[in-house]
Amino acid sequence: MDAPVAVVAGGSRGLGLLIARELLDRGHHVTICARTRTDLDRAVGLLSAHGPVDSAVCDVRDPEQVAGLIAGVEERHGPVEVLVTVAGVIQVGPVESMTEEHFRDAVDTMLWGPVRLARAVLPGMRERGHGRIGTVTSVGGVISPPHLVPYSVAKFGAVGFSEGLAAELAGTGVTSTTIVPGLMRTGSHERARFTGNQGAEYAWFGPAASLPPLTMSAERAARIMVDGVLAGRPRVELTPLTRVAGRVHGLAPATTVRLLGVVNRLLPSPSGDADDEQDRAGRQARRELGRPAAVAVRTLTGLGSRAARRYNQRGISPAPDR
Repeated sequence: MDAPVAVVAGGSRGLGLLIARELLDRGHHVTICARTRTDLDRAVGLLSAHGPVDSAVCDVRDPEQVAGLIAGVEERHGPVEVLVTVAGVIQVGPVESMTEEHFRDAVDTMLWGPVRLARAVLPGMRERGHGRIGTVTSVGGVISPPHLVPYSVAKFGAVGFSEGLAAELAGTGVTSTTIVPGLMRTGSHERARFTGNQGAEYAWFGPAASLPPLTMSAERAARIMVDGVLAGRPRVELTPLTRVAGRVHGLAPATTVRLLGVVNRLLPSPSGDADDEQDRAGRQARRELGRPAAVAVRTLTGLGSRAARRYNQRGISPAPDR
């Protein structure tokens, strides 16, 4: 019997790489896509021992590339049984330092990406009466933290799309799973983009994305996500913090916003420099720190940096996947 075909968008590194590996270990034929060929080639090298894996350059912001990706996979390997969309960008900084382009990139990648990919596979899945669609959203799609506003704008939309799709697909044999993780140790702080006072922004985000118990193991997260998608669950929440945050916000939204306002006072103010709206990747932003701060932050991000090395986060691309 032929292996079921899976597509992981944003599968070249970080969480997407681990989801692809998990699907390979469970007997799927996996195609990963990302924006850059170098990331994909390294990923295939890391994944090939786990099973049959192909790669394709695809920018999920481009509808023609998305349509071509799915058509090509189905022509070469057969119908897509599983789609997991992970592709994302993380932009960290005060909203005053974000440009319209930051918002556009976030929405095009993390909202339009899942919409386009799901629409590409849905006709075939519905005709066959079976299929699994998973959309990786975020706790930032349930509550909107300061200094991550473009990210949350896109993730809120992705939650709405994925949940609405699940309702519309009820009884068809095709399922849509909304995956709501919190922070995970994927090494994402090295590929995130930082605006405003870039060094100071990196100094809080890097440790927050690296330290237990704020973060969970990315490998464990990938296993839970794939379990939920293949089982057809409508929603997967990964940590108690994620579940609590959503319920508190649902019961007391005004209080939640006020608490986040208190958090915002602890975060860096815009630098006031002329290049405030420019962004830098994490490792570049780290260079803005003085030596004592840099040493401290390097220590606090140790586990995250180890994950970056293991999960193919160390290259530089123009717009990072998750």
